[in-house]
Amino acid sequence: MNKHYHTGKLNFTALQAKLMAATGIALVIITSAFYSCKKNNNNNSSTSGINKVNHVVVIYMENHSFDNLYGSFAGANGISNATAANTTQVDGTGKVYAVLPGVVGVPNGDLFPANLPNDIFNIDQYVPNDMITPDVTHRFYQEPLQIDGGKMDKYAFYNIPGSSGGLSQGYYQTSQLPLLAMAEKYTLCDNFFHSAFGGSFLNHQWLIAAASPTFPNAPAADIANPTLLANGNLTADGFVTPANSPVGTSGGFAVNTCYSVNAPHPASTAVANLIPNQTNPTIGDRLNDKGVSWAWYSGGWDDALAGNPDPNFQFHHQPFIYYKNYADGTALKAAHLKDETVFIAAARAGTLPAVSFVKPLGTYNEHPGYSDVTAGESHALDLINDVLNGPNGKDVVIIVTYDENGGFWDHVAPPVIDTWGPGTRVPAIIISPFAKTSFVDHTQYETVSILSFIEQRWGLSPLSTRDKNANPLSNAFNF
Repeated sequence: MNKHYHTGKLNFTALQAKLMAATGIALVIITSAFYSCKKNNNNNSSTSGINKVNHVVVIYMENHSFDNLYGSFAGANGISNATAANTTQVDGTGKVYAVLPGVVGVPNGDLFPANLPNDIFNIDQYVPNDMITPDVTHRFYQEPLQIDGGKMDKYAFYNIPGSSGGLSQGYYQTSQLPLLAMAEKYTLCDNFFHSAFGGSFLNHQWLIAAASPTFPNAPAADIANPTLLANGNLTADGFVTPANSPVGTSGGFAVNTCYSVNAPHPASTAVANLIPNQTNPTIGDRLNDKGVSWAWYSGGWDDALAGNPDPNFQFHHQPFIYYKNYADGTALKAAHLKDETVFIAAARAGTLPAVSFVKPLGTYNEHPGYSDVTAGESHALDLINDVLNGPNGKDVVIIVTYDENGGFWDHVAPPVIDTWGPGTRVPAIIISPFAKTSFVDHTQYETVSILSFIEQRWGLSPLSTRDKNANPLSNAFNF
């Protein structure tokens, strides 16, 4: 595919400089010389091309589309390129809304007017980005309907009861984002899509396994009936797919929020509804096989594991606990699943593993309904700066991206790859001494491009056809 380039002027305000010095988030990924490089393990002595990268840090934020955050970024394919055809929202019959459906729910749904025009609108004028907004529907069956074959015109309609359909058309002022300075200094990807339709649970699974988990013989009450009702709701919106869903499969896939048989999980969840251990391979397994060090770091992990979870700890954001190899009592669980405080200490000391996945506590992950943009991005900046200012900063690739779009509209139609996705476009920032500077990368990527990059760097076998075929961030670096 064609690759387009843009180098924008770097313009730091005093506030941005102060923010960069005080905060940080880390996500690591590398590419560019991937295709010409020999695959290597972390002990390879080569220092050419991608092998210059010794640390990858992935920071996985929550629930924003690209246009929702970076739609006004200079040089990016943003909201100025949107048209009435891919902006105007319609109902289930295709009728154009006179005004957007109301923004309802808590917190702060009452701060939005009841008659928002049928167009995109700036959220900050009603609820600034340091305040929490209500949530918008982001589920497996609804997202393809929202995308509507690439028309991008039913994000406001396909929302479950109590969700804020009209909020789907909102966006934030890019100029006020705490992570803006990092996006301006390094590489911002504006053609990066989350890999699987739907919400956080499934996209966390795809981040580590490039596949959807299964729940054989799930209780009948957990199984979805995706037949649509006239109001746009599903007949039964369960978390396990029925037979022939997706089409051509036997069904039994866990696709919406659900919890593992392993700890931690909500104490109130019935045992029958807990997902059994998965046995398909993960990126952790591939790294273990090659002797490459890695860890998944989660905010609030130690407290949750001790039975005292923070109110905003998200159990379904811990993907490795769904797997047999990391089940309760295993040595691998103890060795690789750790608290975010351990990551921060390692970043400052220069003792990071080769690959780090960082999942902030819910309070700091930017998820509408319980987190705000300012708190989440400021925390991410802290993490980034801990890495860049530490001894490992000289050879790191940090990737900051979002698990999915959170139900927010975007004007770019996702590519069609298979029955699982990809879903809507999301932001991705690549921060590294090897990243192209002040660069907007228009190359098509997706969540599993992160896996592809890690596989290319350490000579790992792909987990599925999706990561095998995904572009490993090949245009983002100068090695």
